[in-house]
Amino acid sequence: MKLAREGTFQIENRTLAYLETGHADGPLILHNHGGPSSRLEANLFDAAARAHGLRLVCVDRPGIGGSDPQPGRTFASWACDLLALADSLDAQSFAVTGWSEGGPWALAAAAYLDPGRLANVSCIAGASYGAFGANWAAPYQSSVDALGGRLALHFHPGFRLMYDLLGLSARRFEASYLQALKKSIGVSDQELLSDELLCQSFLEASRECFRQGAAGLVADATMLYEAWPFDLTKVTRLVHFWQGTDDKLVPESINRTVADRTPGAIWHSISGGGHFIALSHANEILAQVAADLDGHGHG
Repeated sequence: MKLAREGTFQIENRTLAYLETGHADGPLILHNHGGPSSRLEANLFDAAARAHGLRLVCVDRPGIGGSDPQPGRTFASWACDLLALADSLDAQSFAVTGWSEGGPWALAAAAYLDPGRLANVSCIAGASYGAFGANWAAPYQSSVDALGGRLALHFHPGFRLMYDLLGLSARRFEASYLQALKKSIGVSDQELLSDELLCQSFLEASRECFRQGAAGLVADATMLYEAWPFDLTKVTRLVHFWQGTDDKLVPESINRTVADRTPGAIWHSISGGGHFIALSHANEILAQVAADLDGHGHG
């Protein structure tokens, strides 16, 4: 039985909306959702969070779902938002995870936040497209993401239109949205999405992303393609990279390169896994998070 708890957090005259699952009194994970997705992604991790006694909180990034827009936001400002949220939840020690488009925001936390507070950082199939310069990953990307990168960097009106159409599809043409997704992923991911309940939960999270339109996601994705302002080659704290070898959306070579150049990287390769290893291997990933939180001490 799901006992998800909706919440809001006020910071600098802005509201951030979040969804909390797992154990209310457990050590804290702040999870960064993918894109298009939202705080409702927390529902997909509820069972694994409960199994490991963890409190998982997923926050809508600015302009997405129920969170207010924040013009001019940065990777650093989001890391500060996460820290302020952890403080408001009385967590002295916490973990930060991120899946897909959420991965870079977890990596930003590794770069900007005090390692004394941050017990675990996990980047799961992260869209690490701007890690070493503006869309450095273009040669390795899927055709859709490569097109997105060109539009984001060189023709922003086309990029906005791309996401407007994606939002329309997710909210109004559910069957077509799912069909397009399933065509773009590998066998293991297709098998996972054959679970009707999981698929519906995933769709709900995707639809909620566009509650305010596509502008929030456009801002989010643009920052992933632009050159990142933090230097992963100087991040010496431990950072867990989880990657499926058969990921069709974010090919393994992208994050393998990022991990190889990140001094504190710990590489977790999932043989035959696809982009949805965040769900298929949630127990394994959250077991590592729980162990790191336990070893770090939490409050």
